[in-house]
Amino acid sequence: MNTRKALSLMLVVFFVVSLLMVVGCEPEAEPEDPDEEVVEPEPEDPERPVRWTLASGWVAGVYYPVSGAMSRIAYENMDNISLTAESSGASVANARLIGTKDAELAILQNDIAYYAQNGIQMFEDEGIPEMRGFFTLYPEHVQIVASADAGIENPGDLAGKSVAVGPLGSGTEANTVQILEAYDLTFDDLGTVERLTASEAADFLRDDRIDAAFFTTGLGAAAIEEVAIVKDVVIVSIEEDKIDWLLETYPYYSDEVIPAETYSGVPEARTVAVLAMVVGHADLPEDLAYEYTSNVFENIDTIHGAHERGTLITLDTALDGMPIELHPGAEQYFQEQGLLD
Repeated sequence: MNTRKALSLMLVVFFVVSLLMVVGCEPEAEPEDPDEEVVEPEPEDPERPVRWTLASGWVAGVYYPVSGAMSRIAYENMDNISLTAESSGASVANARLIGTKDAELAILQNDIAYYAQNGIQMFEDEGIPEMRGFFTLYPEHVQIVASADAGIENPGDLAGKSVAVGPLGSGTEANTVQILEAYDLTFDDLGTVERLTASEAADFLRDDRIDAAFFTTGLGAAAIEEVAIVKDVVIVSIEEDKIDWLLETYPYYSDEVIPAETYSGVPEARTVAVLAMVVGHADLPEDLAYEYTSNVFENIDTIHGAHERGTLITLDTALDGMPIELHPGAEQYFQEQGLLD
Protein backbone atom coordinates (compact mmCIF):
# COMPACT_ATOMS: atom_id res chain seq x y z
CA MET A 1 0.00 0.00 0.00
CA ASN A 2 1.52 3.31 -0.99
CA THR A 3 1.79 6.22 1.34
CA ARG A 4 -1.14 8.21 -0.15
CA LYS A 5 -3.61 5.29 0.19
CA ALA A 6 -2.46 4.62 3.73
CA LEU A 7 -3.00 8.24 4.67
CA SER A 8 -6.50 8.24 3.17
CA LEU A 9 -7.45 5.08 5.07
CA MET A 10 -6.21 6.54 8.35
CA LEU A 11 -8.32 9.71 7.79
CA VAL A 12 -11.47 7.66 7.15
CA VAL A 13 -10.88 5.56 10.28
CA PHE A 14 -10.25 8.70 12.32
CA PHE A 15 -13.50 10.28 11.06
CA VAL A 16 -15.61 7.21 11.87
CA VAL A 17 -14.13 6.84 15.36
CA SER A 18 -14.68 10.55 16.06
CA LEU A 19 -18.29 10.32 14.95
CA LEU A 20 -18.96 7.34 17.17
CA MET A 21 -17.42 9.13 20.14
CA VAL A 22 -19.66 12.20 19.59
CA VAL A 23 -22.79 10.08 19.34
CA GLY A 24 -21.81 8.01 22.33
CA CYS A 25 -21.10 11.07 24.44
CA GLU A 26 -24.49 12.71 23.86
CA PRO A 27 -26.05 13.40 27.26
CA GLU A 28 -29.10 11.36 28.13
CA ALA A 29 -32.36 13.24 28.35
CA GLU A 30 -33.05 14.11 31.92
CA PRO A 31 -36.24 12.56 33.34
CA GLU A 32 -39.11 14.95 33.85
CA ASP A 33 -39.29 16.42 37.31
CA PRO A 34 -42.77 15.66 38.66
CA ASP A 35 -42.51 18.68 40.91
CA GLU A 36 -41.58 21.03 38.08
CA GLU A 37 -44.31 23.59 37.30
CA VAL A 38 -45.93 23.03 33.92
CA VAL A 39 -46.74 26.24 32.04
CA GLU A 40 -50.20 25.88 30.46
CA PRO A 41 -51.19 27.98 27.43
CA GLU A 42 -53.11 31.06 28.38
CA PRO A 43 -56.91 30.54 28.16
CA GLU A 44 -58.92 32.68 25.81
CA ASP A 45 -59.87 36.01 27.28
CA PRO A 46 -63.51 35.65 28.43
CA GLU A 47 -63.90 39.40 27.99
CA ARG A 48 -62.98 39.26 24.31
CA PRO A 49 -66.07 39.59 22.05
CA VAL A 50 -67.25 36.54 20.16
CA ARG A 51 -66.77 37.03 16.43
CA TRP A 52 -69.90 36.59 14.33
CA THR A 53 -70.39 36.96 10.59
CA LEU A 54 -73.64 38.34 9.18
CA ALA A 55 -74.07 37.25 5.54
CA SER A 56 -75.97 39.94 3.67
CA GLY A 57 -76.24 40.31 -0.12
CA TRP A 58 -75.07 42.35 -3.06
CA VAL A 59 -73.42 45.66 -2.24
CA ALA A 60 -75.88 47.35 -4.63
CA GLY A 61 -78.94 46.00 -2.78
CA VAL A 62 -80.58 46.76 0.57
CA TYR A 63 -79.31 43.82 2.63
CA TYR A 64 -75.77 45.16 2.68
CA PRO A 65 -76.38 48.65 4.17
CA VAL A 66 -78.87 47.19 6.68
CA SER A 67 -76.35 44.55 7.78
CA GLY A 68 -73.68 47.24 7.95
CA ALA A 69 -75.90 49.20 10.36
CA MET A 70 -76.26 46.10 12.54
CA SER A 71 -72.49 45.72 12.56
CA ARG A 72 -72.19 49.32 13.71
CA ILE A 73 -74.73 48.70 16.49
CA ALA A 74 -72.65 45.74 17.67
CA TYR A 75 -69.46 47.81 17.62
CA GLU A 76 -71.00 50.67 19.60
CA ASN A 77 -73.23 48.78 22.03
CA MET A 78 -72.34 45.10 22.38
CA ASP A 79 -69.45 44.09 24.61
CA ASN A 80 -69.76 40.38 23.88
CA ILE A 81 -70.25 40.31 20.10
CA SER A 82 -68.04 41.52 17.26
CA LEU A 83 -70.27 41.44 14.17
CA THR A 84 -68.85 41.57 10.64
CA ALA A 85 -71.22 42.20 7.72
CA GLU A 86 -70.15 40.45 4.53
CA SER A 87 -71.56 40.68 1.01
CA SER A 88 -72.73 37.36 -0.41
CA GLY A 89 -74.90 35.68 -3.01
CA ALA A 90 -78.13 36.51 -1.12
CA SER A 91 -80.96 34.26 0.04
CA VAL A 92 -80.25 30.67 -1.03
CA ALA A 93 -76.48 31.06 -0.67
CA ASN A 94 -76.97 32.65 2.76
CA ALA A 95 -79.15 29.78 3.93
CA ARG A 96 -76.39 27.35 3.01
CA LEU A 97 -73.83 29.45 4.89
CA ILE A 98 -75.95 28.94 8.01
CA GLY A 99 -76.10 25.21 7.35
CA THR A 100 -72.31 24.92 7.05
CA LYS A 101 -71.74 27.34 9.96
CA ASP A 102 -69.66 29.60 7.72
CA ALA A 103 -71.90 32.43 8.96
CA GLU A 104 -73.61 32.78 12.31
CA LEU A 105 -76.34 35.09 11.02
CA ALA A 106 -77.79 35.85 7.60
CA ILE A 107 -80.42 37.97 5.88
CA LEU A 108 -82.67 36.15 3.42
CA GLN A 109 -86.23 35.93 2.15
CA ASN A 110 -88.90 34.36 4.34
CA ASP A 111 -89.93 31.90 1.63
CA ILE A 112 -86.34 30.67 1.27
CA ALA A 113 -86.03 30.31 5.06
CA TYR A 114 -89.13 28.09 5.09
CA TYR A 115 -87.86 25.96 2.20
CA ALA A 116 -84.46 25.56 3.89
CA GLN A 117 -85.71 24.56 7.33
CA ASN A 118 -88.23 22.12 5.89
CA GLY A 119 -85.98 20.64 3.20
CA ILE A 120 -88.24 21.38 0.24
CA GLN A 121 -87.95 23.10 -3.15
CA MET A 122 -84.26 23.83 -3.85
CA PHE A 123 -83.32 22.32 -0.44
CA GLU A 124 -84.99 18.96 -1.03
CA ASP A 125 -81.67 17.10 -0.79
CA GLU A 126 -80.00 19.37 1.78
CA GLY A 127 -82.46 20.74 4.32
CA ILE A 128 -81.25 23.01 7.11
CA PRO A 129 -83.46 22.06 10.08
CA GLU A 130 -81.07 23.82 12.49
CA MET A 131 -81.94 27.24 11.03
CA ARG A 132 -83.78 29.55 13.46
CA GLY A 133 -85.56 32.86 12.96
CA PHE A 134 -84.61 36.10 14.69
CA PHE A 135 -86.94 38.76 13.21
CA THR A 136 -88.41 39.95 9.93
CA LEU A 137 -87.37 43.21 8.31
CA TYR A 138 -89.35 44.68 5.39
CA PRO A 139 -91.15 43.65 2.19
CA GLU A 140 -88.97 42.68 -0.75
CA HIS A 141 -90.72 43.43 -4.01
CA VAL A 142 -90.21 41.28 -7.08
CA GLN A 143 -89.33 43.99 -9.58
CA ILE A 144 -89.24 43.11 -13.28
CA VAL A 145 -87.32 45.96 -14.88
CA ALA A 146 -87.51 46.16 -18.68
CA SER A 147 -86.30 48.51 -21.37
CA ALA A 148 -89.17 50.83 -22.29
CA ASP A 149 -88.79 49.97 -25.97
CA ALA A 150 -88.75 46.17 -25.47
CA GLY A 151 -92.54 45.84 -25.79
CA ILE A 152 -92.97 44.02 -22.48
CA GLU A 153 -96.34 44.90 -20.91
CA ASN A 154 -96.74 41.85 -18.63
CA PRO A 155 -94.56 38.86 -17.70
CA GLY A 156 -96.16 36.82 -20.48
CA ASP A 157 -94.37 39.07 -22.96
CA LEU A 158 -91.00 37.81 -21.70
CA ALA A 159 -91.28 34.82 -24.05
CA GLY A 160 -88.48 35.01 -26.56
CA LYS A 161 -86.76 37.88 -24.74
CA SER A 162 -83.30 38.08 -23.20
CA VAL A 163 -83.86 38.09 -19.42
CA ALA A 164 -81.67 38.17 -16.30
CA VAL A 165 -83.26 35.78 -13.81
CA GLY A 166 -80.95 36.15 -10.80
CA PRO A 167 -77.88 34.08 -9.85
CA LEU A 168 -78.15 30.31 -9.98
CA GLY A 169 -79.87 29.07 -6.82
CA SER A 170 -80.80 32.56 -5.60
CA GLY A 171 -84.08 33.70 -4.12
CA THR A 172 -84.55 35.94 -7.15
CA GLU A 173 -84.29 32.92 -9.44
CA ALA A 174 -86.93 31.09 -7.35
CA ASN A 175 -89.31 34.08 -7.62
CA THR A 176 -88.68 34.29 -11.36
CA VAL A 177 -89.61 30.62 -11.81
CA GLN A 178 -92.85 31.11 -9.85
CA ILE A 179 -93.95 34.24 -11.72
CA LEU A 180 -93.22 32.64 -15.09
CA GLU A 181 -95.22 29.63 -13.88
CA ALA A 182 -98.23 31.90 -13.37
CA TYR A 183 -98.02 32.66 -17.11
CA ASP A 184 -97.41 29.03 -18.11
CA LEU A 185 -93.81 29.84 -19.04
CA THR A 186 -90.47 28.28 -18.12
CA PHE A 187 -86.87 29.32 -18.76
CA ASP A 188 -87.05 27.30 -22.00
CA ASP A 189 -89.58 29.82 -23.33
CA LEU A 190 -87.21 32.74 -22.88
CA GLY A 191 -84.91 33.81 -25.69
CA THR A 192 -81.80 34.01 -23.52
CA VAL A 193 -81.44 33.28 -19.80
CA GLU A 194 -78.76 35.30 -17.98
CA ARG A 195 -77.94 34.39 -14.38
CA LEU A 196 -76.56 37.67 -13.09
CA THR A 197 -76.15 39.49 -9.80
CA ALA A 198 -78.13 42.70 -9.30
CA SER A 199 -75.23 44.93 -10.28
CA GLU A 200 -74.41 42.79 -13.33
CA ALA A 201 -78.06 42.81 -14.43
CA ALA A 202 -78.11 46.60 -14.12
CA ASP A 203 -75.02 46.85 -16.33
CA PHE A 204 -76.55 44.53 -18.93
CA LEU A 205 -79.79 46.54 -18.99
CA ARG A 206 -77.97 49.83 -19.30
CA ASP A 207 -75.88 48.51 -22.20
CA ASP A 208 -78.90 46.94 -24.00
CA ARG A 209 -77.45 43.45 -23.65
CA ILE A 210 -80.75 42.17 -22.17
CA ASP A 211 -84.40 43.17 -22.50
CA ALA A 212 -85.44 42.70 -18.86
CA ALA A 213 -84.20 41.65 -15.44
CA PHE A 214 -85.76 40.30 -12.26
CA PHE A 215 -84.72 41.92 -8.98
CA THR A 216 -86.11 40.75 -5.63
CA THR A 217 -85.13 43.57 -3.33
CA GLY A 218 -86.47 46.46 -1.29
CA LEU A 219 -87.82 49.52 -3.06
CA GLY A 220 -85.24 52.14 -3.89
CA ALA A 221 -82.47 49.65 -4.69
CA ALA A 222 -79.41 51.46 -6.00
CA ALA A 223 -78.88 48.96 -8.83
CA ILE A 224 -82.27 49.80 -10.36
CA GLU A 225 -81.99 53.56 -9.81
CA GLU A 226 -78.59 53.59 -11.52
CA VAL A 227 -80.27 52.23 -14.67
CA ALA A 228 -83.35 54.46 -14.44
CA ILE A 229 -81.37 57.70 -14.38
CA VAL A 230 -79.61 56.94 -17.67
CA LYS A 231 -82.16 54.82 -19.58
CA ASP A 232 -85.92 54.68 -20.16
CA VAL A 233 -87.17 51.64 -18.27
CA VAL A 234 -90.46 50.38 -16.87
CA ILE A 235 -91.34 47.98 -14.07
CA VAL A 236 -93.55 45.29 -15.56
CA SER A 237 -96.87 44.87 -13.74
CA ILE A 238 -98.27 41.45 -12.87
CA GLU A 239 -101.96 41.16 -13.74
CA GLU A 240 -104.53 40.82 -10.96
CA ASP A 241 -105.64 37.26 -11.74
CA LYS A 242 -102.00 36.12 -11.82
CA ILE A 243 -101.32 37.80 -8.48
CA ASP A 244 -104.34 35.97 -7.02
CA TRP A 245 -102.91 32.69 -8.30
CA LEU A 246 -99.49 33.43 -6.82
CA LEU A 247 -100.96 34.32 -3.40
CA GLU A 248 -102.97 31.10 -3.34
CA THR A 249 -100.12 28.90 -4.56
CA TYR A 250 -97.29 30.55 -2.61
CA PRO A 251 -98.72 32.08 0.59
CA TYR A 252 -95.47 33.89 1.44
CA TYR A 253 -96.27 36.51 -1.17
CA SER A 254 -98.18 39.72 -0.56
CA ASP A 255 -99.90 41.96 -3.12
CA GLU A 256 -97.90 45.18 -3.44
CA VAL A 257 -97.77 48.42 -5.43
CA ILE A 258 -94.52 50.09 -6.47
CA PRO A 259 -95.34 53.82 -6.40
CA ALA A 260 -94.56 56.04 -9.37
CA GLU A 261 -91.18 57.79 -9.16
CA THR A 262 -89.77 55.21 -6.76
CA TYR A 263 -87.11 55.27 -9.46
CA SER A 264 -86.46 58.27 -11.68
CA GLY A 265 -89.12 58.54 -14.37
CA VAL A 266 -90.55 55.06 -13.74
CA PRO A 267 -94.38 54.82 -13.51
CA GLU A 268 -96.39 52.84 -10.93
CA ALA A 269 -96.46 49.06 -11.14
CA ARG A 270 -98.19 46.19 -9.36
CA THR A 271 -96.28 43.15 -8.18
CA VAL A 272 -95.81 40.68 -5.33
CA ALA A 273 -93.38 40.73 -2.43
CA VAL A 274 -91.81 38.45 0.14
CA LEU A 275 -90.31 39.52 3.47
CA ALA A 276 -86.63 39.90 4.26
CA MET A 277 -85.65 38.41 7.61
CA VAL A 278 -82.67 37.59 9.83
CA VAL A 279 -81.89 33.95 10.62
CA GLY A 280 -79.17 32.23 12.60
CA HIS A 281 -77.93 28.81 13.62
CA ALA A 282 -79.69 27.01 16.47
CA ASP A 283 -76.33 26.48 18.21
CA LEU A 284 -75.77 30.18 18.87
CA PRO A 285 -75.70 30.80 22.65
CA GLU A 286 -79.05 31.95 23.97
CA ASP A 287 -77.62 34.86 25.95
CA LEU A 288 -75.75 36.24 22.94
CA ALA A 289 -78.78 35.82 20.66
CA TYR A 290 -80.81 37.76 23.21
CA GLU A 291 -78.16 40.50 23.40
CA TYR A 292 -78.03 40.82 19.63
CA THR A 293 -81.81 40.99 19.21
CA SER A 294 -82.37 43.46 22.04
CA ASN A 295 -79.61 45.79 20.86
CA VAL A 296 -80.90 45.88 17.30
CA PHE A 297 -84.31 47.13 18.41
CA GLU A 298 -83.03 49.36 21.18
CA ASN A 299 -80.82 51.11 18.62
CA ILE A 300 -83.18 50.89 15.65
CA ASP A 301 -82.51 54.52 14.64
CA THR A 302 -79.11 53.42 13.35
CA ILE A 303 -80.83 51.05 10.92
CA HIS A 304 -83.45 53.64 9.98
CA GLY A 305 -80.63 55.94 8.93
CA ALA A 306 -78.82 53.35 6.84
CA HIS A 307 -81.36 53.04 4.01
CA GLU A 308 -84.87 54.22 3.23
CA ARG A 309 -86.15 50.64 3.54
CA GLY A 310 -84.63 50.48 6.99
CA THR A 311 -87.40 52.75 8.27
CA LEU A 312 -89.84 49.86 7.77
CA ILE A 313 -88.01 47.72 10.33
CA THR A 314 -89.85 48.12 13.64
CA LEU A 315 -90.44 46.14 16.81
CA ASP A 316 -94.18 46.04 16.09
CA THR A 317 -93.62 44.22 12.76
CA ALA A 318 -90.64 42.11 13.83
CA LEU A 319 -92.61 38.85 13.81
CA ASP A 320 -94.80 39.52 10.74
CA GLY A 321 -94.46 36.66 8.27
CA MET A 322 -92.12 34.67 10.53
CA PRO A 323 -92.18 31.26 8.80
CA ILE A 324 -89.85 29.20 11.02
CA GLU A 325 -89.12 28.46 14.67
CA LEU A 326 -87.58 31.35 16.62
CA HIS A 327 -84.16 31.14 18.24
CA PRO A 328 -84.74 30.91 22.03
CA GLY A 329 -82.69 34.07 22.65
CA ALA A 330 -84.81 36.11 20.23
CA GLU A 331 -87.97 34.48 21.58
CA GLN A 332 -87.09 35.57 25.11
CA TYR A 333 -86.69 39.19 24.01
CA PHE A 334 -90.02 39.28 22.18
CA GLN A 335 -91.77 37.67 25.15
CA GLU A 336 -90.43 40.45 27.37
CA GLN A 337 -91.75 42.99 24.88
CA GLY A 338 -95.24 41.45 25.01
CA LEU A 339 -95.18 40.24 21.42
CA LEU A 340 -95.42 36.56 22.38
CA ASP A 341 -97.42 34.74 25.02
